Amino acid sequence: MWINDIIQKNKKIYALSPMADMTDSAFCQIVRQIGGADIVFREMVSSEAIVRDNEKTLGMTDFVEAERPIVQQIFGANPTTMARAAAKVMEHANPEGIDINMGCPVYKITSNFNGCALMKDADLAAKIVKEVKAAIGNTPLSVKIRLGWSDPDTFKTFIPVVEQAGAQLITIHGRTKAQGYSGKSDWARIAEAKNIATVPLLANGDIHEPHQVKEVLDQTNADGVLIARGALGNPWFFYLAKSFPEDSHAIQKITPNERVRIIMAHAQKHVEQYGERGIVTFRKHLSWYVKSQKIGAIIPGIKEWRGKLVRITSIAELETLLEEFLIMIKQ
Repeated sequence: MWINDIIQKNKKIYALSPMADMTDSAFCQIVRQIGGADIVFREMVSSEAIVRDNEKTLGMTDFVEAERPIVQQIFGANPTTMARAAAKVMEHANPEGIDINMGCPVYKITSNFNGCALMKDADLAAKIVKEVKAAIGNTPLSVKIRLGWSDPDTFKTFIPVVEQAGAQLITIHGRTKAQGYSGKSDWARIAEAKNIATVPLLANGDIHEPHQVKEVLDQTNADGVLIARGALGNPWFFYLAKSFPEDSHAIQKITPNERVRIIMAHAQKHVEQYGERGIVTFRKHLSWYVKSQKIGAIIPGIKEWRGKLVRITSIAELETLLEEFLIMIKQ
């Protein structure tokens, strides 16, 4: 089991968080290529769509061997449907784990009692966990939660319920659904969650820079971290986090040429996954890759250059603009 394989080596778990429309096969391959991540969680898929044999949704669970080990996240509110969907995903892709989303705060998810809405009904949440676990057998089952719907102490009673139902790992985001992504992730409450949990627990929320991994682990004593937006535009995140603080020069190894090389490699994989028009959807990744805080420098004329970058329609255009970037950053 991937969870024990890491923890029994007295190591912390460094995991890539599932992010809708972002943690697809192409991005996970790039993160894996750079190294440092122990496990990648693929973007959530609808259990309802899976059981209806929706080809697009099932295709979202496709992956290449280089991504292993992977965990596929699913969402839904019907225990039977969730179990059937989990079984279908296992048959189709055979991931190393299944993760149940009980933490998404987005209205289109919670309005159907999916995601964090399940934290309002612990009994239903337990039924889902129990049936999914029965459907996937020995495959590890994890659950992603928040502090609660509106009460930031809901996790204190919710964690024991999902553990007893069969959850073998829990990730907790340090905000309530009511907070969304406002305010700060409450690492102190994550520390409380770690004291309550009897299964491994991952900390999530406001871990934007690699050096913060050590901070959150020191403060919470969590068994690892689940990194979301910190890895966008920075697939080196895990490599840097594991290098800190021993290798104080690790970040300097990410030169402008290395950044351009990885952007091009990512773009190529994205187009391989989605076809030639995939370069248009790749723009969302480009906006992260070229943020000033990601580059680590303020470059004259960068704003105008970014404007051209997010309007590209071909790999050739991207390559030309990245050549311009290398000239700009050297001036």
